[in-house]
Amino acid sequence: MDRITSAKVFITIVEQGSMTSAATALDMSRSMVTRYLKEMEDWAGARLFHRSTRSITLTSAGEQILAQCQQVLAIADNIENIALSKDKEITGVLRVSASQFLAEEVLAVMVQKFLVLYPKVVLDLHVSNQTINLIEDRIDLAIRISNDLDPNLIARKLGQCHSKLCATPEYIKQNLPIKTLEDISKHNCLTYSYFGNAHWKLLVNGQVESVPVQGNFYANESSVLLQAVLVNAGIAMLPLSSVSKHIAKGELVEILPKYDCVALDIHGVYRSREHMPMLLRKFIDFLVDEFKLLAI
Repeated sequence: MDRITSAKVFITIVEQGSMTSAATALDMSRSMVTRYLKEMEDWAGARLFHRSTRSITLTSAGEQILAQCQQVLAIADNIENIALSKDKEITGVLRVSASQFLAEEVLAVMVQKFLVLYPKVVLDLHVSNQTINLIEDRIDLAIRISNDLDPNLIARKLGQCHSKLCATPEYIKQNLPIKTLEDISKHNCLTYSYFGNAHWKLLVNGQVESVPVQGNFYANESSVLLQAVLVNAGIAMLPLSSVSKHIAKGELVEILPKYDCVALDIHGVYRSREHMPMLLRKFIDFLVDEFKLLAI
């Protein structure tokens, strides 16, 4: 295993106070953190932590090794900084896959900002609502919206997608009133085709409540569902960034505004953590920073 990474994991455990917190901070599984710590202890030839059910503390050897590891990482960072002292010379082609919604509403602007920073980079944005195979389709990074991402995938959380339950004032006027979650089930609910007849999840007093929904129209793209809602076809759970302007104009009405739709995580999925190309690392770090500034 990579000793530099082992040293980084060891330092992060110390900083975070637990292996679980370190795993979260490093975007790594807990089992992988345990493996890197074992590698570090094997390398040091000593036990680095006293472990109990409630806490971990450094051994005397661990305190000495910690100082050495900090020096090792400082040297490694200095080498990388020398190699990357001219960031704008980063070159290469980056192939990115995303849904139509993300591509149009979010990534189109972000990509252009990235290309201004790194003008020698070529970015090929592959727009698809289907789950693609990274290797077969030669994709470097797939951006996916899901709270049920396969745990075996190598991914980094980029941000969250927030949604609103919406319908037109005309639809609300012509149909049964919606005052409770149970009332939603009595309406024509337009959903994503890959969910089929589904359950919508909303936060009620801090608790997640699920309501079964069904309707006469599905689509695999949020912009299509939005157009259907705008012609009074029913109600739908749509991304905040897509509906906010329509709500502001009075073209759409938020359903049960005191409830929040459960947010969906946005992940960047890639092939391997080992020897990640600097261009890909730069782009992922850039997206993390950009999503912090964006409300979607």
